[in-house]
Amino acid sequence: MPRNEFSARFRAQFYDPAFRPHDAAIDAMEVIAWDAYRQGRKAPMTEKAGPEFADPDYDLSVEWRATRDKVRAADAKRRDASTPSRTLVVCASSRNDGTCPGEMSKSFRLAQVAGDQLQTAGIGVDLLDLSHLASDPMRHIHPCKGCVSTAMPLCHWPCSCYPNHSTRQTNDWMAEIYERWSAAHAVVLVTPVYWYQVASPLKLMMDRLVCADGGNPDPTLTSGKDPEKAKKIELEGWDYPKHLAGRVYGLIVHGDVAGIEPSRRALSDWLDWMGLIDAGSHARLDRYIGYYEPYATSHDTLDADRALWEEVRNVGRAVSLAVADVRAGRLPDYNAKLKDPRPK
Repeated sequence: MPRNEFSARFRAQFYDPAFRPHDAAIDAMEVIAWDAYRQGRKAPMTEKAGPEFADPDYDLSVEWRATRDKVRAADAKRRDASTPSRTLVVCASSRNDGTCPGEMSKSFRLAQVAGDQLQTAGIGVDLLDLSHLASDPMRHIHPCKGCVSTAMPLCHWPCSCYPNHSTRQTNDWMAEIYERWSAAHAVVLVTPVYWYQVASPLKLMMDRLVCADGGNPDPTLTSGKDPEKAKKIELEGWDYPKHLAGRVYGLIVHGDVAGIEPSRRALSDWLDWMGLIDAGSHARLDRYIGYYEPYATSHDTLDADRALWEEVRNVGRAVSLAVADVRAGRLPDYNAKLKDPRPK
């Protein structure tokens, strides 16, 4: 990027006239930011990887290690039979009462009911509201860079592409989200349909979860992002580890005109591929709310559809039953007992 364009983009963050008395300080910060960009200081704080990694002398990102440690600790706690069951309920709408509409989303209301039902069954609930991407200052899910398409070992678990301080791609929410997925015994996704597809916050999260399906837990194997090393490792034989396999899932997909069935099927296929366990037909729900009716009365229509509310509760019931069976060994994970002849 040319220096003048970098400057324009950097200073756009300080458009408010209230910053004008501090222009000299902003100029000084811009010089530092430009230098970091030119030198590619993606991870300005590193430490030697140490003996647990293939290359102990590799300079490993301090931030990545911290995320990795939290993910591993969360998964270890989940595997402990003495810990309470926990479900991650994901509200995927972009809308909340703090965004420009100033109104609660239907997805959020549905997620709350599903969560309440899980809690009634004694399952702890962690509500992940992705609409905060649209309302919270400096909260991001940065886009996946497609490292997998070069070679699977180039994609690290958890993702090491961010934060990238040289390009000012920081405040990556996925560092926290990986930990929350790892801690969960089950996941329930609640999404509206936007233009025949799932909501954009959900798709951002889905793409960044590619590292959970075959990702490399040791970045030193590829010396960070060395594509030739990654290709060599994959061609020599990669086991494509499924880091989130064995968790139960449920789905709630709603729309107003079209797209609910293909979106629900796509989400089921994605979660099945990652090795998650569906909780049965009652846990995979797609419904229209106000089919071809005005948007303005959609909350009233939702209030009136008591059957839909009971179907949403059934998602929670089905997931809670499946979690109990999985943890007690009554619902075996048959996928774990079979070898895939086409791993990827």
